[in-house]
Amino acid sequence: MLDRTSTLFSHVKAGEGDYVSGGLRDFFLYRDLGIAQATHGKVIAHLVKANMPPEEGTGWHRHEADFQIVIMLKGWARFMYEDKETLVEAGDCVHQRPGISHYLFDYSPDMEYLEIVSPADFKSIDVEPVCEIPKPTPWV
Repeated sequence: MLDRTSTLFSHVKAGEGDYVSGGLRDFFLYRDLGIAQATHGKVIAHLVKANMPPEEGTGWHRHEADFQIVIMLKGWARFMYEDKETLVEAGDCVHQRPGISHYLFDYSPDMEYLEIVSPADFKSIDVEPVCEIPKPTPWV
């Protein structure tokens, strides 16, 4: 049975909330969607958008999380998921299985995605490189 008492109703309108720096990556901006507060930390949902050109990318890492999806809303991004290059374009949804080693190394200037992760206070752990990373596409 669904427990309706441990979470709160939440509605964040399109114009509410600013994109801010200070998130997981300095070269992205983040807009909180109020889900972490509504779920008492069970889930986080935020919009992420490009802020600076991809110079070094995220580096190889994995997340200590039970669940993570990325839904690309605008533009594109190129990831390495273990040794497989993956182009994620607007409209695509990626489920990152728990513990998968990955590296976001390239993205378009208009890239914007929705990320949903559980728990809200998930950890990002640096890992040893899995393979060589292709060069990012220079922004013009």
